[in-house]
Amino acid sequence: MSYIIKDNKKDYTPAPEGLHQAVCIDVVELGLVTTQYKGEPYTRRCSEIRWVIEAIDPKTGKQHMLLRRFTESLSTKGHLRPFLESWRGKKFTSEELNGFDIDKLVGANCQIQVIHNLASDGNTYANVQAVVPIHKNAARMAAPSDYIRVKDRDKEYSSNGHGEAEAVEEEYVPF
Repeated sequence: MSYIIKDNKKDYTPAPEGLHQAVCIDVVELGLVTTQYKGEPYTRRCSEIRWVIEAIDPKTGKQHMLLRRFTESLSTKGHLRPFLESWRGKKFTSEELNGFDIDKLVGANCQIQVIHNLASDGNTYANVQAVVPIHKNAARMAAPSDYIRVKDRDKEYSSNGHGEAEAVEEEYVPF
C-alpha cells in the first residue's frame, strides 16, 4: 500500500487587518512542541486557541479562522496569562491560578486585533496580536454549525479503528 505525500501549498487569503469581533471555536492541546530558542532546541507543552471572525474568505465562502499558539503556563512571564487577562478584562484570582479550565473559552466572544506579517517564504500571514472583551451590548457571534472541535474529530489516519497505527514492515530505502 502506498502513502503519497505532496506539496500542500494552498491558495491562502489572510484575514483582513484590523479589529474584529470574534468567537472562540476551539482550544487544541498540541502536547510537547520543540522549537528553537537562541539556537538551542526548546520543548514545551503548547495549546492553540482558534477563533472565527465575521469576515468571509472570498475563495472559500467561509468565515476566516485565526489561531494563536501558547505555552501552557499562567506564569506572569508567559504570554498566555496577560492575553487571557486582557480578554477577560480582569486579573486572575489566586484560586483561578491554581487551575484554570481553558475549555471555558470555547464559545466566548471577544474582539481581536489582526495584523499581517510577511514570512520568509514570501507569504503574508494574518496573526492575532491582541484581544479585548466584547462590548456589553454587542450581539454575540456563534461558532459555525459545521465546525467540529479537533478533540471530537475521528482519527482520520487510524487503520485499526482505535486511533493507533498498525505496525508495518519497513523496506530499506537509501536516500
